[in-house]
Amino acid sequence: MATQAHVRRIALALPGAREAENHFAFGVTHKGKSKGFAWVWMERVVPKKPRVANPGVLAIRVANVAQRDEMIAAEPHKFFTEPHYAGFPAVLVRLKSVTVADLKVLLEEGWRCMAPAELKATAVTMRGGIERAK
Repeated sequence: MATQAHVRRIALALPGAREAENHFAFGVTHKGKSKGFAWVWMERVVPKKPRVANPGVLAIRVANVAQRDEMIAAEPHKFFTEPHYAGFPAVLVRLKSVTVADLKVLLEEGWRCMAPAELKATAVTMRGGIERAK
């Protein structure tokens, strides 16, 4: 079972990754703008009321909507989506249903989707994953 503490540790180990100041979200800077690769799901609990953070679910960028749909079809107990994300390349991940190893792979893939080429070039592959260059 993965937790937000695992998310923070893994995400911040990725090259150029930064945590947002005002909410639980992670991104990389490209051309002066933060490009998010993972963030807490803002759930609409009560219709027509503001969304609220659901700390048990993380949205993670994926390469495309087809990949997201394949992930959901293969493991619906781990992954899902909602109408707000229709047509958007991100998958919602139930943290209690994924291992820390699964989470690491998902966050690395999300990072790859958003990191600029020059940042990807600085990444060092170690132990089957991405880490900041030393």
